[in-house]
Order: sequence, then structure tokens, then C-alpha cells
Amino acid sequence: MDRIGNCRLFTCLALLIMGSTLSVFGAEEMYVPVYNPTLDVSRLVGEIRIDGSLDDSGWRQAAVADNFAENNPGDQVQPPVDTKVFITYDDANIYVAFVAYDDPTEVRASLCSRERIGGDDNVGFFFDTYGDATWAYTMNCNPYGIQTDALWSSGHGEDGGYDLIWESSGQVTDSGFQVEMAIPFSSLRFPNKDIQTWKVEFWRNHPRETHRQYSWAAYDRDESCWPCQWGTVNGIQGVKPGRGVEILPSLITYQSGSREGDKFHNDDADGEISIATKYNVSSDITAEITYNPDFSQIEADATQIDVNSTTALSYSERRPFFQEGSDLFRTIFHAVYTRSINDPQVAAKVTGRLGRTSFAYLGARDEHTPIILPLEQRSAFVAAGKSSTNLFRLKQTVAENSHVGLLVTDRRLDDDGSNTLLALDGSLRLSKSYSVVWQALGTYTEEPDDTMMTAGYPAYYGYYFDDSAHTVHYDGETYWGDAAYFGINRADRHLNVDLAYLHKSPTFRADNGYQPTNNRRKTQLYAGYTFYFDEGIVERIYPNFTIAREWNYNGDMNEEYIWLEADIRLNVASTNIHPRYSRYTQRYGGVEFDNVWKLHNCFSSTFTGWLSAGGSINYAHQIAYSDTVMSKETYVSAWLDLKPTEKLFIENWFNYAHCDSLDGGGKIYSGYTARSRLSYQFNRELSLRLVVEYDDFGKVWSLDPLITYQINPFSVLYAGSSYDYCEYKIVTDDQHDPPLVDPQWKLGSRQFFLKLKYLFQI
Repeated sequence: MDRIGNCRLFTCLALLIMGSTLSVFGAEEMYVPVYNPTLDVSRLVGEIRIDGSLDDSGWRQAAVADNFAENNPGDQVQPPVDTKVFITYDDANIYVAFVAYDDPTEVRASLCSRERIGGDDNVGFFFDTYGDATWAYTMNCNPYGIQTDALWSSGHGEDGGYDLIWESSGQVTDSGFQVEMAIPFSSLRFPNKDIQTWKVEFWRNHPRETHRQYSWAAYDRDESCWPCQWGTVNGIQGVKPGRGVEILPSLITYQSGSREGDKFHNDDADGEISIATKYNVSSDITAEITYNPDFSQIEADATQIDVNSTTALSYSERRPFFQEGSDLFRTIFHAVYTRSINDPQVAAKVTGRLGRTSFAYLGARDEHTPIILPLEQRSAFVAAGKSSTNLFRLKQTVAENSHVGLLVTDRRLDDDGSNTLLALDGSLRLSKSYSVVWQALGTYTEEPDDTMMTAGYPAYYGYYFDDSAHTVHYDGETYWGDAAYFGINRADRHLNVDLAYLHKSPTFRADNGYQPTNNRRKTQLYAGYTFYFDEGIVERIYPNFTIAREWNYNGDMNEEYIWLEADIRLNVASTNIHPRYSRYTQRYGGVEFDNVWKLHNCFSSTFTGWLSAGGSINYAHQIAYSDTVMSKETYVSAWLDLKPTEKLFIENWFNYAHCDSLDGGGKIYSGYTARSRLSYQFNRELSLRLVVEYDDFGKVWSLDPLITYQINPFSVLYAGSSYDYCEYKIVTDDQHDPPLVDPQWKLGSRQFFLKLKYLFQI
């Protein structure tokens, strides 16, 4: 064979060897994740019906996003299943469809009510319509198209109480599942310009033995700014949200009854009508006004154990009126707590986003005003009658994922007295890993001159504060207060360090916020390091510690502590374990306690699509605040979620607390709460729910049945009732010394209600 023939032979052999190598290693070696991807979309050609089927003509020329990367637990590796996203738009909607490939027998899906798709397979997206990496809409669907949505903001995460009007449908197929979505431009806020450029992230949650997450954009774990790494969608042109009017009337009728002595008294039936109006002034300015707003809750807040708590409890906001602009009012200090606007007769709100400038105004006339009165080591509650509240927020985005902001809150009581707060805040992204956050606040308080409002204060609240310069009681005093926070953070794929300082002066009060204590200065160092594991049952371990010291304005130490903890994720039943040991030195009631410690461990596991469980165990030597003595406390909580069928969901919670004195004084308190919530979903609109709760501390049984017909988040019919059964001590023989008593369970209070609201879009 000649020399040329030999060369050809060797070339063929080399090609054969290379081909064999590629076939052995497969596509995974060929996989390349895409960082900051871009996608050009075009207008809808044809038509699309949102029915879960993707055979409509409109999808044929839609833009396609694929090549998803697994970012959890894998580090930008090829997912075990493929995902494709189709996107297009017309004048009214932006259309998104997901094709999620999988073994259909492994797909986790339930026919449930809106916002309750946790544990299911689900797909969705984040829309940062202004592209400044500070906030975004997020919408997800399970395989049946059941919706959940939220408003995400930098530094605060997702606000799950935020609701939008959009359409979706889905179905399980022979190759996995697929979902269609249509999001009206009228539901979104975006820049008022002809050509839109949005930062977008498409997302897939794939819960199995480990909870895998896949995204269109790949991530650099050394980059602390998550939205800075999203993809970009170009090509949306000539769209407007419209300037229509939304009208939301509500009607609630109810009839209540309560026990008075040995007799049960039924009140007359009553009812209320409310109306809310929303007007889209432009694509980025919205105005709302509501009269006698319907802020009634159709499900009571779960009972919280507060037997050894010295401060007021905080509850999440679930009232629709406060949703628009809720991200703007969230700051480092909880300076706006909208549940402090308790029973408004009329309220109005304007929100806007003009380029990189955002603003919000909220005003309300409250009929029954609660005030959380903060003190150094505890808080008190004051019922202050009628008031007027005004809140104003201005926020300017600077560069990417940074901002400066202004917040003003003011409350004026009808019976004299006021509280005004002025705050400046900001965040600055210094580099990929370093950032700074800060806030400075000043307050001015004018107390009512009515000591009867605070006459019920027991002596342990103390009668003076600020070095005895002021009395706790409402006697017409005036004073200024201030607070501040400064923190610097370093975060990358392994190391997370945060150093922070804060203070709240003895005269700092934020009546429109949630600030249950004051008179403190605090420094804190937090550090943690993440270990990743590619093989074995351990997915990752994140050991971390916190060291802090807190003292009052006189220089007296309030507490010093160190926390040693770890977050552990296992590749078995999506298990998370969180052990922690903490040790304190605390001063309370003028007494210093130097042997305060707590052992804590909590866990959660999702064993299958129909069974998940979790709980926590705490054992501590800590202060019993009611007696100002050292005690040993055991606190146990547990939860168990069951989905016997795709339509039935059973949730169970149990909390137990027991405390004994360490000096032989016996039991200080002991009790538990238990709660079960049973939900049955007949179809996407109709559901039945029953909540059963027992509070051992108050000796109260509660039953709350409810039937719901929901068209969308704002058009819904509720019919329900609530029953509270209490243990009454019935005297059976008053001639006996002492009288003979027979404890009996009797109906203490009861209410029937019917609630209807319907959104009209004009």
C-alpha cells in the first residue's frame, strides 16, 4: 500500500475511534449550559386556545427556549429530563407553554385549589419587566394548570399573598405533561415604551427522591445576584396594558351567636357591602380606592403558642387591597405592617413605576386602631379607636440590583396623639460577591392625653422609660426616636459572611409597623460554608454560626449568644435536617442569667407524592418570663400532609410545650395545640374545606367548615360557619362545700356567613 493509502487508513481509524468515544460518553459530555441566554419573540400568527393542548396553529411559529440547566442539586449539569418553553404574544396577552418530558407514571399532580400546588411537579417563570434585578412577577402551574403566583423582590423573597388575573390549563401526556398560560398585559406593569426588553427566567420544579430544579439560564454560584443572571426576552412591541377600570363589589352576610352564662344568645342577621375600584392610569401607574373594604378572613389564623413570649405576635397579610405595591413597603425594619390598619372605612392607594423610579401612596381611615407599644424587653397592646393613616414610599434603582429609598408613615388618632416616621434605606452591590444594605429611621410621637387608655398596664411593664424621662402611660408626652441598620455581606458558592449593626432608641416607635421592642443596640457576625457532594445520600451540608451581643442605651447587656447550626440536605425523600445549639447570657427583669441554652433539631421529608412530614424538637434551659426564673422547657412540633387521592388533601399540625422551674418550683405551664385541615376539590372551581383545631391552653375546640366556588382570585363565593366549643364548669350541687362542679363542653360562640365578590373588568 502506498504512502497516501496508509494516511487514508489511519485517518479512517482515527475517525472510528473518535466516533466510538463520543457514543460511549453520550450527550452529557456534549451538553453546554447557557449563561444569560437571549430569546427573540414575535407576534402571534394563528390562534391559541388555553386548553392544555398545544396543537393550535399559534404555537407553530412561537419562539422556543430549551437547553435547561440543573442548578439544584447539580451545578449547571444536564437535567435527566428535557423541558421546552414556547412564547409568543398579541395585543392582549403574552402566551407561554411548557412541554415537560418525563415518565407520566412518575408525574406528581393534584387537583387542588389555587396556591396549593406545593409538592407537585410544576413549571413557571419570573418576569422582571423593568430589567433592574430588584423585583419580578412569578407564576407557576402544576400539570393540571392549577395556578400559584407571587411578587418577588430582592432581599425579601416572594410575597405569596400577591394575586394576578391570568389563564392556564394543563394535562398529563404520554411523554410527561404540558401547560399553557395566557397572561394579560393589563395584569402586568412594564415601561411605557414601544419596544420592551424583559429579564426572564423559565423554571421547572421536579420533586422526586431529591427536589431537582431546572432553569433556562445557567447560574454562576459565585455570583450573589440571582436575577442578574436571568435571560433576556426581546421583540415585544407595541403593547399596552389598557386603561380599563376594575370594579370589585363584595357582599357578606352573617349571623352570630354567643353564650352568656347558661344561655346561648343569637344575634340578628347582619350584612355589609363594600366596593373597590382600580384604574390603570398608564402601563406603570395604578390608582385604587375602596369603601368599607371587605377585610373579613374566611379562615382564622392558626393558633400560636405564646405562653412564654413577651412581645406581640405577627401575622401574615392576606387582604387583596394591600397587594399592589407590597414589595415597595417592605424594608429592613418592619416599618410598615399593614395589619395595623385594622378596620378601615375608606382606603386609597396609588402605585407607579416610572423607569427606574417606583413610588406608592396608601391612605386609610381606620375605625378600630391597634397600637403595639414597644418597651425594652416586652410589648403591650393599646386599643386606640379611630385614626387616619398615610404611607408614602419612593424607591430609585441604581445600577443593577441596587437602590436608594425613602419611606414616610404617619398615623393621627382622633382622640389626639400621633406617630410619624421618616426613613432612608438602600442597598449597593459592590461586586459579584459583596453587597451592603442599610436603613436609618427617625420618629416623632405625640401621646394622647388619656391615661385611661393605658390604665390596665400591670406593674411588670415598668412605669418609666428612657432613664425615667417618660412614663409608659398615655399622658400627653412628646418625644423623638431613631433606629438604624448597617450590614455588609459576602456570598459565593461556598462562603457566606454577614456583619451587621442595628440600634433602636428607647423612644423609637413605629405605630404603622411591627416593632415590638426598643432600647437596644446589637452587633452580629454570621458565617457559613457550603460543602457539596456529587455522590452518596448527602447532597450538601451548610455548617454556620452566629455570634451576637445586644445591650441597652445605658450600656447594660441584654444578651450575648452564639448559635452553632447546620443545614443538611439528603438525596433520600427530599429530606432536610437542621440541628442547632445555642448558648446565651441574658439579663431580664434586672436579673442576669448565664446558663441559658437550647438544643434544636427540625426536619422535613417528602416520601412520595402523597406523603410528607416534618417537625422540630427543642429542649432548653431558659428564662420563664412570667416568673423571672430559670426553667427547663420542652417544645415539640410536628406536621403530616396526606394526599390519598388527587382531589383530597389532609394537613395536620401539632405543637406541644411544657415548662418546669429549675429551682423545684414545679410546673410553670404545659399544653398543646392541634389542627387539621381537610380539603376536597371537586373541580378547578368548587372545593370543600374543614378546619378542626383544639387549643389545650384555652380549652377550646374550633370547627370551621367552608364551601368555595372560585372563578379567579377576585371572583369567589364562600359559604361557611365557625363553631367554638369551650369547657364550662357547671355547678351540680351548690350546697356542698366546696360546690360540686361538672366540667361540660358547650357551644361558646358560632357564626354563619355567606360572602360573594366578583371582579368586573371594563
